Amino acid sequence: MIRLIHFNGASIIFIFLYLHFFKALFFRRYRLIEVWSLGVVLEILIIIEAFLGYSLVWGQISFWAATVITSLLGVFPFFGKDLICFIWAGFNLNSNTIKFFYLIHFITPFFLLLIVFFHLSYLHFFGRRDELDFSNKLSKRSFYPFYWVKDLINLIFVFIFFLFVLSFPFDLGDPLVSEELNELVSPIHIVPEWYFLWAYAILRAIPSKILGVFALLGRLLVNFFLVSSKIYPRRWNIHRFIVVLLFLNLLILTWVGSLEPFPPYVNLSLYLSLSYFFLVFLLIILNYLNYLIYFI
Repeated sequence: MIRLIHFNGASIIFIFLYLHFFKALFFRRYRLIEVWSLGVVLEILIIIEAFLGYSLVWGQISFWAATVITSLLGVFPFFGKDLICFIWAGFNLNSNTIKFFYLIHFITPFFLLLIVFFHLSYLHFFGRRDELDFSNKLSKRSFYPFYWVKDLINLIFVFIFFLFVLSFPFDLGDPLVSEELNELVSPIHIVPEWYFLWAYAILRAIPSKILGVFALLGRLLVNFFLVSSKIYPRRWNIHRFIVVLLFLNLLILTWVGSLEPFPPYVNLSLYLSLSYFFLVFLLIILNYLNYLIYFI
């Protein structure tokens, strides 16, 4: 039961993580600089934590997926190959690699809890941004008890989650995860878990290994450039339209990442990746245009 909760819990966490991220983006919560920045750091750490946990399964698909992903570190000049050997604790993935991954996988949640504490502390201090963009403190709701009671509704989702675990325990995983490891034979189609399919689609869409890695890092780090002043800018309806397009873009990227790497799916992945960065760039430009108009 604990293994099934742990296995399915990762998928549920990512569902709420992506929904929470796009909700914050939709309502321009990046105006809370500290809250938004810590949220982006949380997203990166949770992705690392999930990748390490996925590798610890040590099945046929997870072993080869971990081999591919860790090999990407070789794109860094001068120390890339040494970094791979350090993480592998050898010249290929072995039992020492698993021990190292387990150590990091065990320690990382403590850093996550620390960042979540500061994330909620800053949120409590500055207050949440509402849908109507009211800046007057008199028109805001108290954090307690309004939001505490509101968050208790999550208990309903916890109950639904347990029903799902008991009814469909293995539906969110790849069948090859349970296949015994064979280091001499790689799977025909290596795919990660569903919550990493968008990243896999970006990586394989770009022919250059270096550009693919930097595009993946850019997808995570570009969110830091959305932070802005705490003042309330003008409200633009096009902003929400762009965020909806970003959400649909990520959904289609996830679907394309699950397909075999053949045309036209690879070409579609490239177009979607470029459009994603273009839309984020538009959000950044629109954000600073808001403040330029505000000060003029």
